[in-house]
Amino acid sequence: MIKKTLITVIAMTCACVAASSLNAATIPAGTTLNVSTASSISSQDPVGRTFAAKLDQGVAVKGTVLLKAGTKAFGKIKSSRANPRKSEPLTLELTSISVNGRNVPVKTNSFQPGSSPRTGRQGRFGHTAGKLVITLGTKMQFQLMQPATL
Repeated sequence: MIKKTLITVIAMTCACVAASSLNAATIPAGTTLNVSTASSISSQDPVGRTFAAKLDQGVAVKGTVLLKAGTKAFGKIKSSRANPRKSEPLTLELTSISVNGRNVPVKTNSFQPGSSPRTGRQGRFGHTAGKLVITLGTKMQFQLMQPATL
């Protein structure tokens, strides 16, 4: 009796795993993700600070919409001017997309919004001047560097 129950439990577990993997979908590398910021971002914000965004357009693969417009996305600041000794242009990347209540990690290219003005001295040393502020609703475009399995 115990052996029969154990076999049934194992069979049910395998069936559930197989069914869930059939529902998994993959968005291929190179897919463009168009987003709008859901929070403001400044070139003075520290590296690693996260920001929220949402997809402007749905993402379809082979005619099937995998991500709807309005899907939440999250990113982080990869470089900024927060440290005056190591001033770099503001660079952002997406790190995850919210799918069915869970955050799916993604790897995207870096995005540099606008460019701050440079002074002569800072231009020679690759530093930027001024403060760049990305306001709520600013549109940005990222590309997946690796496939994302939902």
